[in-house]
Amino acid sequence: MVAVTGDENSGTVTSADPAGPDSGVSPADSAGTSPAEAVDMPAADSAGTPPATTGADAAMADAAGADADAGADAAADADAAAGQDEAASSKPSLAELEQESEIAADYIEGLLDVADLDGDIDMDVESDRPVVSVVGATLDELVGSKGEVLEALQELTRLAVHRQTGTRSRIMLDMSGYRARRREELNVVGQNTAEEVSRTGVARRLEAMTPFERKIVHDAVAAAGLRSESEGEEPDRRVVVFPAG
Repeated sequence: MVAVTGDENSGTVTSADPAGPDSGVSPADSAGTSPAEAVDMPAADSAGTPPATTGADAAMADAAGADADAGADAAADADAAAGQDEAASSKPSLAELEQESEIAADYIEGLLDVADLDGDIDMDVESDRPVVSVVGATLDELVGSKGEVLEALQELTRLAVHRQTGTRSRIMLDMSGYRARRREELNVVGQNTAEEVSRTGVARRLEAMTPFERKIVHDAVAAAGLRSESEGEEPDRRVVVFPAG
């Protein structure tokens, strides 16, 4: 039996327990909340919006948020420090560089066999990077115009090394001494450009070059006491030489 009490103006409704004292069922609301829980829970307004938190609750929430932010910052700092340590310790050893050279030499040898081309393969390590050179043959078709084919083969060789080692390789590939000759030519270009810029006081923009070629020019300009920068996007990225000061 349900008893309803209260005046019609207040709109307050009180329900008696329909189960009765002997039913064995604890009184609960429709959401399954016990009366004790209902007493402790703050009431929501008619729109279902929970009541505003007290000043103490807000202070506790702010403190908890500050602790979380501080913890996140500390974790980020720890991750950054770990990344720096990993980068410092990730420098390949001589044995690893030699292994990269061997993998690259095997890969290039396979390409030469498929193309039915002859050539001896030399392996070396220069400035903490492995170098593989094919010598004893004229392989202009594997160099291409301005070394474009050679650059593509070098990228394929690096991918072959990465596939076996799991690490990115900086290996350099040369064919028939092309890079050695190009190095000499670009050294002269860098020196002559530095002299011209010093004499005229006007910056000079050079033709588009590969990263390998740009580095040679940068080194030559720096040796002459001038400053240079690279500008533009690949494959049209080029060196600009500036006068002193």
